[in-house]
Amino acid sequence: MSEMSIIENMQSYGLKKVLAYLDTDPDNNITKILEWVEKFDKDGVVNRQMNTISSVLRDKDSNWYKLVKSLYTDIDPGVRKKFFENFIINATIIGGKRQAKARAENNCNVPWAILMDPTSACNLHCTGCWAADYGSKMNMDLDTLDSIIEQGKKLGTYMYIYSGGEPLVRKDDIIRLCEKHDDCAFLAFTNATLIDEKFADDMLRVKNFIPAISVEGFEEETDFRRGEGTYNALTKAMKILKDKKLPFGISCCYTSKNTHVIGSEKYIDDMVEKGAKFAWFFTYMPVGTGAVPELLATAQQREYMYQQIREFRKTKSIFTLDFWNDGEYIDGCIAGGRCYLHINANGDIEPCAFIHYSDTNIHESTLLQAYKNPLFMQYRQNQPFNSNHLRPCPLLDNPGRLAEMVENSDAKSTDMQSPENVRELSSKCFNAAMNWAPVADKLWEESHNCSGCVSCSAK
Repeated sequence: MSEMSIIENMQSYGLKKVLAYLDTDPDNNITKILEWVEKFDKDGVVNRQMNTISSVLRDKDSNWYKLVKSLYTDIDPGVRKKFFENFIINATIIGGKRQAKARAENNCNVPWAILMDPTSACNLHCTGCWAADYGSKMNMDLDTLDSIIEQGKKLGTYMYIYSGGEPLVRKDDIIRLCEKHDDCAFLAFTNATLIDEKFADDMLRVKNFIPAISVEGFEEETDFRRGEGTYNALTKAMKILKDKKLPFGISCCYTSKNTHVIGSEKYIDDMVEKGAKFAWFFTYMPVGTGAVPELLATAQQREYMYQQIREFRKTKSIFTLDFWNDGEYIDGCIAGGRCYLHINANGDIEPCAFIHYSDTNIHESTLLQAYKNPLFMQYRQNQPFNSNHLRPCPLLDNPGRLAEMVENSDAKSTDMQSPENVRELSSKCFNAAMNWAPVADKLWEESHNCSGCVSCSAK
């Protein structure tokens, strides 16, 4: 065993002891644990996050404190323990140090999380869904999925997210991977229609799988994009999960048609009541030949989501993350292996779930080689794509930036049925980018002229 592994094992053991101590009396021990983690984090791996977390969790009347406490009343103790160990210790603290070492040694991006598609097949046909353009017959076999995780862990990646297609079409294989890699945290973006009592029992057994359920609003908005009966099916799945004390979140795509609902207090309150502990927000992207550019959110709608989500963070007991509008907290674009990447069901290693271009396939290369190949190095050399991190995306926010990187790296479209020219794709986003720019610049200036008050630090 290497010296690094010995140190990691000692750190892991110590951290597990601390978490066990927290379990004995969470109400009184939460603030003590925060102080301990701050002292432990000598390398500053989680320093930035801790500064924000500490300020809000020390207030026992805050919604954030209530959210953490709810993990002790609403979640199965074994699942909670495994989540804390895998997400906080392995994926964030120990994995973060290993990632930093790998980045320094290889001079390339190494991600915190890997998003991968076990299959391109799906049991729904959602309007404007880019996943459908891959076709429905592609699958990554179990050995390939396992190899990706093995390679990733060596470089410090312990967080794995499944998408598709509908990943739960392969739920038996997903459970097998959870069993084998019980030191990893697994999440899936899923329509939830395949979650039943048996699968929930499997989740309870392996303890390291959490679904993020795709929901577009209430019944009318969800069924508009996903098909009649979908909302009722997914809310039934939520009840199964809540009754079994299993954690889950929601994945919300806001469009020109549903932003007023997705961003409403009524909707968020309803999701909290149904048991959701986190919410990922995405804005619609017109990717693929079946794209519907009319669904692109307007600049005013995107600003509305910016304001609403920040307000929810002050008042709602749910963790929220906006894939685009939170660029200011993570210095812009997180794709290209900087924080995450995407591997489609054909094995093409893509910089982002919304960027369907690649110069490397996992069946022909290692993960590390992909990180060093031209496309990912283009990302590394060009990030951030804008000094205003509210305009993070090289496709949606900065016309021409993606096209330059794809052409400079000689990357190819990964759409198996109808390859999409990157210039044509970029043109679909041009007006949205131009309209968003002045709004984003105004918000950025307002944000950075702020004096740094406590309420802002909790955004």
